[in-house]
Amino acid sequence: MKNGLYSIHVSLQDGRSGKGSGVIMFRDGKILGGDAYLFYTGSYTAKDGTFKGEVLVQRHTSSPDANPLFGGPSPVGIGVTGTYTDTAAVMNGTALVGKASQIFAATLRKLAEVD
Repeated sequence: MKNGLYSIHVSLQDGRSGKGSGVIMFRDGKILGGDAYLFYTGSYTAKDGTFKGEVLVQRHTSSPDANPLFGGPSPVGIGVTGTYTDTAAVMNGTALVGKASQIFAATLRKLAEVD
């Protein structure tokens, strides 16, 4: 994965409905990001246009009228894989939310370079 700040747009798969958007930074094997309710931390490896990693999603702000995709009171672990170019990426993942798995797809678009 190319170092940079990306927009991320997530949609649930496997017949479930739900969407989410935020920003995420990939830099030298580390992942950091978030949105209005959640923050993401993790790590990844990349080679020859593919990447894989692990992300922990945690809630930073509660809302009585919003229901973030992975926004329960407990942190959610996610395994991800994807492909990338210099300016974009496509990512798939599986989140373990309690005892249930949620499969999702995400598109990423590079917004800025990160040194």
